[in-house]
Amino acid sequence: MVQKIFLFLIISFTIHCVSGQTTTDIKKTTLVVKDQVVPSFKFEVSKGKTVSFSEYRGKIVLINFFATWCGPCLRELPLVQEQIWNKHKDDPRFAMLTFGREHSWEEVLKFGKDKNFIFPLLPDPKRNVYGLFATELIPRSFLIDANGKIAYLSEGFEEPHFKELKELIDRLLNN
Repeated sequence: MVQKIFLFLIISFTIHCVSGQTTTDIKKTTLVVKDQVVPSFKFEVSKGKTVSFSEYRGKIVLINFFATWCGPCLRELPLVQEQIWNKHKDDPRFAMLTFGREHSWEEVLKFGKDKNFIFPLLPDPKRNVYGLFATELIPRSFLIDANGKIAYLSEGFEEPHFKELKELIDRLLNN
């Protein structure tokens, strides 16, 4: 009986410590805030073709960071395709930039093919883009409004947050 109580206390303490640490880590590891102008950056849209994010000014842009091994990312990305990309891909006021954190062109292209993703997947092999937004933890989503300001940001994947993101995209595109 004493062993069971001791085990329960250890498990409870561990869960409490990990939960508190995760909340703190999210705040500490996020480098941007809502309503901030998005950091300036350049990235490859295809092998050898680099563009500046400033070229997307005037559009509603969903920036997503993922990794091919990330469980929450693997739950989120099919929904991103079905409920966001498929709905808005033909709207010239919308863009989606989905960066594979620490992944090469070969890795993101293979991942996209294996998962039947039709939205653009982009490499961020050295965290050059990711490092402007956060220091760790994925998936992460940042919605940028037409004025270049961060309208929404999230870490991890939870259905209520995803619903909120979809609704905000719809509102911004309907204005």
